[in-house]
Amino acid sequence: MEPILVDTQPIDGQKPGTSGLRKKTKVFMQPHYLENYVQSIFDGIGGVQGKTLVVGGDGRYFNDSAIQTILRMAAANGASKCIVGQGGICSTPAASNLIRKNGTDGGLILSASHNPGGPDEDFGLKYNGPNGGPAAEHVTDKIFDRTKELVQYKTLETADIDLGAIGTTKVGDMTVEIIDPVADYAELMEKLFDFDAITKLFAGGFTMRFDAMHAVTGPYAKAILEGRLGAAEGTVVNATPLPDFGGGHPDPNPIWAKDLMDLMMGDDAPDFGAASDGDGDRNMIVGKGQYVTPSDSLAVLAAQATVAPAYSDGLAGVARSMPTSGAVDRVAEKKGIECFETPTGWKFFGNLLDAGRATLCGEESAGTGSNHVREKDGLWAVLLWLNILAATGKSVKEIMADHWAEYGRNYYSRHDYEDVETEKANALMDGLRARFEELPGQTYGPLTIATADEFAYDDPVDGSRATKQGIRIGFTSGGRVVFRLSGTGTVGATIRVYLEEYETDQSKLHRDAQEALAPIIAAADEIAGIVKNTGREAPNVIT
Repeated sequence: MEPILVDTQPIDGQKPGTSGLRKKTKVFMQPHYLENYVQSIFDGIGGVQGKTLVVGGDGRYFNDSAIQTILRMAAANGASKCIVGQGGICSTPAASNLIRKNGTDGGLILSASHNPGGPDEDFGLKYNGPNGGPAAEHVTDKIFDRTKELVQYKTLETADIDLGAIGTTKVGDMTVEIIDPVADYAELMEKLFDFDAITKLFAGGFTMRFDAMHAVTGPYAKAILEGRLGAAEGTVVNATPLPDFGGGHPDPNPIWAKDLMDLMMGDDAPDFGAASDGDGDRNMIVGKGQYVTPSDSLAVLAAQATVAPAYSDGLAGVARSMPTSGAVDRVAEKKGIECFETPTGWKFFGNLLDAGRATLCGEESAGTGSNHVREKDGLWAVLLWLNILAATGKSVKEIMADHWAEYGRNYYSRHDYEDVETEKANALMDGLRARFEELPGQTYGPLTIATADEFAYDDPVDGSRATKQGIRIGFTSGGRVVFRLSGTGTVGATIRVYLEEYETDQSKLHRDAQEALAPIIAAADEIAGIVKNTGREAPNVIT
């Protein structure tokens, strides 16, 4: 079957962000838009002739149609094989596992992660490399360069294949293997964790609620928690992936997972609560009456990981994104292991994991993971927490109290100002940059600024340098505020403000975070002029 060459022209704005290209769904559905970007990916990675790719997505609106287009184009470009999750469904960490387990040449993951889905909402596509992780910047640069010069793409005229039928079929001369997307992932989890101990935990009356948010982890959580570990039927709620995530926002935080939070803070709360996001790479952990911030979760996992079989020999090192609190740094220091501070974006962890320099990694935006794949992994984090609870016999609240007593507490919060006009957001950041030299020594309420700079990262493995990765204001108290523009939105700009203060006074370890951070919150607004520059009286989301 001969490929069809379709004439096109470059489309502006197809620059991949921290996790691929994200736009409104209707933008991706425009004539040639998806095709241009897919062809640019193929060309940017040196072609796909004779290669094998994993293809799957989070099931959001347009996922299935886009996969059919990708398969035709892969066949037309000479790919040998595509491995596809049944129904086009595959969580991001499961896709990473499939790439690594099968030794493929990478994969195409269709997702806008935690962003809402539907015809009027968001869609995304990214390429992951042969190591299973997001493409490195030099690869995404090549892809973007290709989008600016593309004048033709290749495809085939074929009927749609049945994505729901497990087995092999053909698209042109290319083999398409439809697989159970859960089986390989569940097998991996069973190798990492003490499933017998967790099974005994549930058998002893331990109760749990997992909110899959009508997103991709529903089938995974049902199969593992209820199917293999014996959690009660109904433990997993909102378990069926829906194209619009049931009209919800599949971001596992106290705002968007409010039903779970209300349950866990109530009198009839189960012992443990958790949630995951649209494509399964983020997590929220909450105990009975105890929310755990992502930064604290990473620190606890690092401190307690050796109870799980996969990490029983200890950790090579840990890594966190710069905006993540320094809680895990204190664990690493006590354990005598390396701790790396990287820019936001999981791809920056890939080199550390591949080189064996880090075992656990985490981002403040609810992403944690380990060297088992090259993506953050929501359900993995939940299972490691369950392993810790089973091994210690303690509640989440007890674990957090013990951890803070030993390491101190990094009070932490993130304030998001969403959909800010891009010009106003950029002006705010530029205004801060212009004041780096004058800010140190200035006082704001009880706080005095010690440092002001913009984070840059020199990769210790390959020597590459990443600049303009977030503006940091440090205070003499040891606290700090970080300002950063997010690269995960599709409209305007999101200003993320990260607030942190370290506390060691045992009598002050159990305060409300917003109360403890009040002086830094006030200083952040005054320093950056958020209200003045954006017109926003308050953040859209506080986590």
